[in-house]
Amino acid sequence: MIALAISTSVAVSAEEKSEIIKTGYNLGPLPAIAFDADKGFQLGAILQLFNYGDGHNYPNYDSKLYLEASFFTKGSQLYQLRYDNKELIPGVRWSSALRIDIDKAFDFYGFNGYESYFNQPLVQAGKDGRSYIFTPFYRMKRFAYTLKSDFLGKIESVDHLYWEAGIFANLHQTGAIDYANINKGKSDEQKFPETVKTLYDIYHDYGVISDSEYSGGFSSGIRLGVLYDSRDKEGAPSRGIWAEAHITASPKFLSKDPYYRYSATWRHYIPIVKNDVLTFAYRLNYEGTFGNIAPYYVLPYMTQMGEKQDLDGMGGYFTTRGIMRGRVVGLDMASYNAEIRWRFVKFTLWNQNIALGLSAFSDGTMVTKGRDLSALKYYGSLLTPILNAEKDTPHITFGAGFRFIMNENFIVAAEYGTPLTHFLKNSPLYNQDGPGAFYVNLGYLF
Repeated sequence: MIALAISTSVAVSAEEKSEIIKTGYNLGPLPAIAFDADKGFQLGAILQLFNYGDGHNYPNYDSKLYLEASFFTKGSQLYQLRYDNKELIPGVRWSSALRIDIDKAFDFYGFNGYESYFNQPLVQAGKDGRSYIFTPFYRMKRFAYTLKSDFLGKIESVDHLYWEAGIFANLHQTGAIDYANINKGKSDEQKFPETVKTLYDIYHDYGVISDSEYSGGFSSGIRLGVLYDSRDKEGAPSRGIWAEAHITASPKFLSKDPYYRYSATWRHYIPIVKNDVLTFAYRLNYEGTFGNIAPYYVLPYMTQMGEKQDLDGMGGYFTTRGIMRGRVVGLDMASYNAEIRWRFVKFTLWNQNIALGLSAFSDGTMVTKGRDLSALKYYGSLLTPILNAEKDTPHITFGAGFRFIMNENFIVAAEYGTPLTHFLKNSPLYNQDGPGAFYVNLGYLF
């Protein structure tokens, strides 16, 4: 990835050494050349425009514009427009985001984590040429169009405390895979048989996915929340707490399938060696549903207010690194991320502040309240078993990564995560989360 910076700078004191205070506009056009084990190689273009104003907020920016158009070799497409402004409305931060995900073969591994069986031996046999390609059994069609606008303001009576309010509108178009498209270019021995139903269709046949949900739907509503933020900086914090709690209401008159949800996230950054050299950071998250009713297509997300859309997963780069995308889906889900961040070098180059860093991490997630799978106990097939454990248990991964950091906000990351179950060869959970995954992406998880 490359970036072009067009900006000015301000001299700093001797105590700040070679740190450059960025002012004005910092333009970062770059090719979106990356890799995600869930999506394949990414090809596209990204434009990031940071406005640092007179530099009084640096290393934080005054406003930011983000544009992206990306295509992935496994068939998905991603288009994003994000805008974040702290100066336009006095005393209020305004953030908006539009995102379009087009995926003709989206991952679908069932509900409730380990309660749903992942037939890794048959998937591997297809990849090795010992059987037909079985991967499409765990695929579905999903087109997602998401739009939101959020507002944040200071609660003056308490330091670091803010209110949050937002509106959103989402359209999910879902359904079965296109067999002809999936099998295009494959030999007869490799083709996924049209006589074999996918897991998504089996769930629909047995009523686990209702007729109303099967094709997706439109949902909209409001979010209200409270935020505590004492971070020293936003892009790559090294100290402070960033905690928030939200309630999401999507009532019947605004949505095809109404639902009410809540979320809470605690993020903590602890400096071990000052000046950003060594930091311990962790995130705790809980996503819950009021009652037992919510359309499945709104469940596989981690709530996030601000300029970014909700995080897609659980499983994948921004949620649980090393676990297959969407492996853990339920009405209620708990997760954690913990990592050591080490910046082993910092320098200035071409009027930019540059740092290189390494990290070691562990992520985990699990379903704490699942969707009802009892109807599937009547399903019987030795070829495609559906049910597995009686309840979910923690999905845990370990891994390490490298980061290129420019001006504290432009961050390129390369990371690899491996599930604990990959090493439990004598366990019934062996490779139930996949063998591991490698990612090249932007930013920190949190």
